[in-house]
Amino acid sequence: MHLKEQMRTRKMTMKIKTTLAILGVLFTMACSTDGDEYGDDFASTRQNTTSEKSKAETATSGENEAAPCVTFYSVDEEDTVTVTPGESQTAQAPLNISLTANVSNPKNYKYICEWRIWEADKDESQTLVTRFEENTTYLLTRSGGYNIKLYVTFSQDADTIEYESEPISVVISESKLTCPDGFTPNNDSINDTYRITAQSIIKLDAKFFSRWGEKIHTATLETAKHVEGEPNKLILWDGKKNGKVVDNGIYLLYLDALGSDGRKYKIKKSITVMTDYREGTENTTGGGDS
Repeated sequence: MHLKEQMRTRKMTMKIKTTLAILGVLFTMACSTDGDEYGDDFASTRQNTTSEKSKAETATSGENEAAPCVTFYSVDEEDTVTVTPGESQTAQAPLNISLTANVSNPKNYKYICEWRIWEADKDESQTLVTRFEENTTYLLTRSGGYNIKLYVTFSQDADTIEYESEPISVVISESKLTCPDGFTPNNDSINDTYRITAQSIIKLDAKFFSRWGEKIHTATLETAKHVEGEPNKLILWDGKKNGKVVDNGIYLLYLDALGSDGRKYKIKKSITVMTDYREGTENTTGGGDS
């Protein structure tokens, strides 16, 4: 009897092990099937996350952005100068600046450009001028610092990318103006023209008269020429009237000018013209007056 009970117990144990083995196989199959389903969901979620990440990276990866710059002819440098975000450059007024966005848009999004210019000692909200153009120009005529910034909004369907540049700084120098006492138009390439020293002068009207009140010559900022290699020198007169050099003598200069800093210049003085002066003789010209 004891032996029969042992045999019965062994049979029950084997049935239980078999049942557990079958259940284990079924559970493994179920997990494998569920795992594939969950795996698809996980892959989908990961793909969506990657897609969103790609969109976010697009805004900062340089794919859709801009490389703005400000260019102008610098009298001081005697060349065209280009200023990029984060840089600063000093120049004279009047200064005609060109603003170029250089937009990079490989995905062909629609985009809108916005340029803002404001005085450096003020907040950006106090904008001096706003231009909704990709490329534009502006004339700076007042002394002081100016900040220039570009904003670009790229859009396509529900996707929007915002670009904002660092400020570009342009500083307009204060005005200066001095006039010499005379010159020697004798064609020896030394002091042959009447040259004034001028910096950031935005308006100028000069008239030359004989001692008897006859108007001999006039000059404005538009007709004056810069001296090559001396950017702050302006030639007002070559000493000629109707193509012929005037006689030696004393002439009168009346000059009105306006600086970029608002300073007004009113100069009335006699100037000496010496057509027969040669190096080695006594020089009665020179000096300066403002």
